[in-house]
Amino acid sequence: MDWSQVLAFSVVAALLVMSPGPNGLLIAKTVPTAGRTAGFANVAGFVAAFYVHGALSIFGISLMLVRSAEAFFIVKMLGAAYLCGLGLKALYDVWQGSRTTRSAADGIAGEQQRTVSLPSAFIEGFLTNALNPKVSMF
Repeated sequence: MDWSQVLAFSVVAALLVMSPGPNGLLIAKTVPTAGRTAGFANVAGFVAAFYVHGALSIFGISLMLVRSAEAFFIVKMLGAAYLCGLGLKALYDVWQGSRTTRSAADGIAGEQQRTVSLPSAFIEGFLTNALNPKVSMF
């Protein structure tokens, strides 16, 4: 193997490791706005989806997904649609937050944390990871 290939692989691998994926972005959105408990529920959803991907891999379904361009495209589009939906929901939440005014008697600086049910946070984490086709490829 040529050193230029090793260097190119190392650079690409470093960039992939440094860039946040959908799971990291969901945690970065959830913890500041809904709290640490909701963030842990997201992580539990990620872990459950990892187990689902592992089971699909054991049964050979992941291999079928990778080899079938149509199935891979469908999962990729479902994941993209879900992430777009999360983004639109986040924008709507920001827009709604800017419309509400806080009273001066409320002595807390900054934004109030939104209430997110733990099952809802778990499902967000599960779907974010389950609809990520990169997980089934690796």
